[in-house]
Amino acid sequence: MTKARILPQSTVALLMVTFMLTLVSHSGFAQEDLLKELEEGQPKETDYAFQTFKGTRLVNGHSVETKAGGDLEFIFAHRFGPLNAGSYELFGLDDAYVRLGLDYGISDKLSASIGRNSVDKTLDGYLKYKIVRQQRGATRFPVTVTGLGGVAYKASPKGDQVPDGFKSIDRLAYVGQLLIARKITSRLSFQLMPTLVHKNAVDRRIEDNDQLSVGAGGRLKVTKSVALTGEYYYRLNNPEENPYFNTLGFGVDIETGGHVFQLVFTNTRGLTERAFITETEGDFADGDIHFGFNVTRTFQLKRKK
Repeated sequence: MTKARILPQSTVALLMVTFMLTLVSHSGFAQEDLLKELEEGQPKETDYAFQTFKGTRLVNGHSVETKAGGDLEFIFAHRFGPLNAGSYELFGLDDAYVRLGLDYGISDKLSASIGRNSVDKTLDGYLKYKIVRQQRGATRFPVTVTGLGGVAYKASPKGDQVPDGFKSIDRLAYVGQLLIARKITSRLSFQLMPTLVHKNAVDRRIEDNDQLSVGAGGRLKVTKSVALTGEYYYRLNNPEENPYFNTLGFGVDIETGGHVFQLVFTNTRGLTERAFITETEGDFADGDIHFGFNVTRTFQLKRKK
């Protein structure tokens, strides 16, 4: 039996400090609000945080945002090969990995997604539900919390290439996430992503069926139409022989009307949680960086009231 890695105390401390700073920040804002209310009287309305993040994706993973009811979003995600592939591969530009997806707002709180990934010929689907929104005023809550559940079906390898005893159900993987975000200022937002990925079939020598991770990410708005984003996922229970790396990604978001165009630099070519959280083969520090982009376009299928 392989020994599971324990999260270093320094990392735990860093996460705890970040969380405490968020709470302290909220406490400070709450005290200011209380003094203001004492001067002006009790507020009659609740003020909700709006656009904590611009889109439904942070870099590779999801944000707390869901689509408005009746809105349909088309997502085209593209990753090239690694930059350190050299000039023969035109620094990765000769390779291409894509995901085509649709997100639909069933209501303002509930979204459904489907997608097709060229990496491992994977089909995926998600449900996202916004449990509670960050708010102040008549009622207060310091963060926005969204729950996500998803499934991915890995069609590769073909049926005549699988090992003996391999079944169709072994191709399935599942993900469950809590997305917890706070809009600290009009320009700065922060998000935590505790995540569980379950794979029906794994090589037990290098990974477990149930894999836990915690992600952290944020967004800094630079101008009215440009923002910087970043995210990092730390895996918590890896066997010592596990060959994969933690996922790191950075993005530059450019808003143009109904489009959001995001330039991406990340060490993964995967575009589902199973792939980019648990099967990232590249080390960002060694130059295994994939340049790419995400393009989204939103269509309103229902007339707004």
